[in-house]
Amino acid sequence: MSTILVVGEHLDGELKKASAQTVGFARAAAAINNGEVVGLLIGSNLDGVAAAFATTGVDRVIVVDEPTYANYLAENHTPAVVAIARDVGASIIATPATTTGRDFLPRVAAALDAGMVSDVIEVYNDANAGLAYKRPIWAGNLIEKVSSSADVTCVTVRTTNFAAPEPVAAVGVDKRSLGLGQAAQAEFVAFQQVKSDRPALTDASVVISGGRGLKSAEAFGMLEELADKLGGAIGASRAAVDSGYAPNDWQVGQTGKIVAPNLYIAVAISGAIQHLAGMKGSKVIVAINKDAEAPIFQVADFGLVADAFKVVPEINEKL
Repeated sequence: MSTILVVGEHLDGELKKASAQTVGFARAAAAINNGEVVGLLIGSNLDGVAAAFATTGVDRVIVVDEPTYANYLAENHTPAVVAIARDVGASIIATPATTTGRDFLPRVAAALDAGMVSDVIEVYNDANAGLAYKRPIWAGNLIEKVSSSADVTCVTVRTTNFAAPEPVAAVGVDKRSLGLGQAAQAEFVAFQQVKSDRPALTDASVVISGGRGLKSAEAFGMLEELADKLGGAIGASRAAVDSGYAPNDWQVGQTGKIVAPNLYIAVAISGAIQHLAGMKGSKVIVAINKDAEAPIFQVADFGLVADAFKVVPEINEKL
């Protein structure tokens, strides 16, 4: 029986939603290769996080809880993951395709001489290769099928494509101390966290995004009002971010954040393929643009050809 190691993410004492969605990927893979799903948490003071992770559908949880790992550094994280992966005999090591996962997992793959498959959107049983993966390429315009012949395969998971399993009774938690010490070649300086009363962009069920057509940062105010009325998050196209209308952490797209909310409202966004790659998995897409030929309308479920400066305030008023 193979072992699938899921490296969970957490922040401020809470398990990230993406971790449970990665367990969804792992359970799908385990159903194909009859594997065991082991959760791994690395950090400090993780009792609450471990208790939450233990109910996500993993078969057991391993916790490396040491002051060394109080602040994330890839240089510290990597040897810890490698040590646990070797100990449990992991054949697949999976983590969310976030900035953190993309940072440390290729290092883990290099250390283990493992295969590496990024941005997985589906796992399936191939008639010839056995366990195989699908991942988007060319800004999501093509889907690539990938199999790995390596003894160990590292996988970053596009979590918007996997549902978190229903919560289950808590499994056992195994606390360990590795004693590997602080990495000599790196030093933690600071973590500059963006705080907001709105939901996190990648977790929100409603996202309202603005594009360069809004022409100013002040115009995003009407989108923020709409987001507050709908309990949603604010996003932006790269063009809006590059123009200085919105902060970097709002960027949705191939070079920003990948989102798949229940409702995505694109306001004054033309719909470049790089932006579509980050949001076309949304359940319902609404586009508001005065250009009837804008590419965004090709993926929209509902489209309104109108001036955003007139209709968005009207929508806010009616809500």
